[in-house]
Amino acid sequence: MVLQTDPPHDTHHRAAQYVRMSTEHQQYSTNNQADRILEYAQRRHIEIVRTYADEGKSGLSIGGRAALQRLIADVESGNADFKLILVYDVSRWGRFQDADESAYYEYICKRKGIHVVYVAEQFENDGSPVSTIVKGVKRAMAGEYSRELSAKVFVGQCRLIELGFRQGGPAGYGLRRVLIDQAGELKSILKRGEHKSLQTDRVILVPGPPQEVQVVNDMFCWLIRDDLSLTDIAGRLNGMAVATDLDRRWNYGTVRQVLTNEKYIGNNIYNRRSFKLKKLHVQNPPQMWIRKEGAFEGVVPAQTFFTAQELLLARATRFTDEDLLDKLRRLYQDKGTLSGFIINQAPDFPTLETYKHRFGSLTRAYEKVGFRPERPLEFLEINRRLRRLHPEIVERTLLTIAQQGGQVWRDPKTDLLHLNQELVISLVMARCQTLPSGRQRWRIHFDPDQYAPDITVAVRLDPANQAELDYYVLPQLELPDRELQLSDRNSADFDCFRFDDLSFFYGLSERERLQRKP
Repeated sequence: MVLQTDPPHDTHHRAAQYVRMSTEHQQYSTNNQADRILEYAQRRHIEIVRTYADEGKSGLSIGGRAALQRLIADVESGNADFKLILVYDVSRWGRFQDADESAYYEYICKRKGIHVVYVAEQFENDGSPVSTIVKGVKRAMAGEYSRELSAKVFVGQCRLIELGFRQGGPAGYGLRRVLIDQAGELKSILKRGEHKSLQTDRVILVPGPPQEVQVVNDMFCWLIRDDLSLTDIAGRLNGMAVATDLDRRWNYGTVRQVLTNEKYIGNNIYNRRSFKLKKLHVQNPPQMWIRKEGAFEGVVPAQTFFTAQELLLARATRFTDEDLLDKLRRLYQDKGTLSGFIINQAPDFPTLETYKHRFGSLTRAYEKVGFRPERPLEFLEINRRLRRLHPEIVERTLLTIAQQGGQVWRDPKTDLLHLNQELVISLVMARCQTLPSGRQRWRIHFDPDQYAPDITVAVRLDPANQAELDYYVLPQLELPDRELQLSDRNSADFDCFRFDDLSFFYGLSERERLQRKP
């Protein structure tokens, strides 16, 4: 094995550093990685000009790792002003389950003349046969570690479920999470977003406030006694101004979650759905569920709960697949088009969830009756991707502002950010549209009449709509009435608001102490 001494490249190179920390490896903080990378760079007279940091991100895939996505995008676009990428070790680059995926991202950099250096590894990444073999083994070991850890964590979680302890997730409407110590003594009620701080502490569920418990029982009563649909139950709750546990309006899904979850009769259920190694979300059959009956104090009588399940099952199996398609086909012929709104408004019609459950998605059901939405499936897939990316960017923004010493609060109803009780911020996403001419176009939509934020932060996505490209920090006075269109070449009037990252925006949140002159 070759010990890493002087690099095979010239000194005085400009470099970017990539650091990553996942929740499984707190001992390798991004600060520690950066310190080691800096020592390496100083010994070799390398200037670090860029930092790409993914904090609290798993290395199993590139999804969710905005910094690595941005790094690869900068390299591919030719905008990279560095010739080296310094990484702590192979595992920080990623614990990809397919070692070829790790090699692929490194090859993208190599193809553009940018060399990836693993500063803490005991081999020189110089393309020699020895380094290629060792690096391949390291990549396989990094992926295998995640697989072994996943299996161990799953076994441990199953054991805790069987002991009656809660494993992750919100309590749900009408319930509360309570922290208990190693001796089983109650310590405190956990508020939304709070987590245990001691490894030996555990979490259980207890009934919530009496008024919420009564609402839960009313929901079961409306289903069984009044024979209301889940949509009607949601409408009744919204009419009573009762909000969900997340302070949102009720809908079919949130009502169903209450009426079908066994935690309301005190049962602890785990592994109904799995997402191992961040690959695919899987709905597991009941025989794979991990169950502990009577783990908590229930808020609904068991007989009431199981009567509701029989009723819901009877409703779900009332129509065959062909019956559902016949109804959908007649509705299409009558209305001339189809949409979620049209289906929900149709009297005595199966719900959207029924069609999604039977046919896998609403789009597949549409295709079976000969209806094709005007928007292509690719557009719908991008929409789903944006819905996943937007909260990720919001959470990263909240965390960075907090680290800068600022105070930020997100309004759950409007999704606006209130910064230091001084500014109202709107964060919007702008998808990239490639025109037949090859030019790119981004449309940024506003609604100033309804919310009137002080600043709008527009995130432009790359041409593949996979990651952030750049950012526009737009003051309210400069905004058009409804929409702003940008292209790959814009006037200086708008480009003066463009930034490669949000450092300038984050700087708005810093607090400075003013001292009075004597």
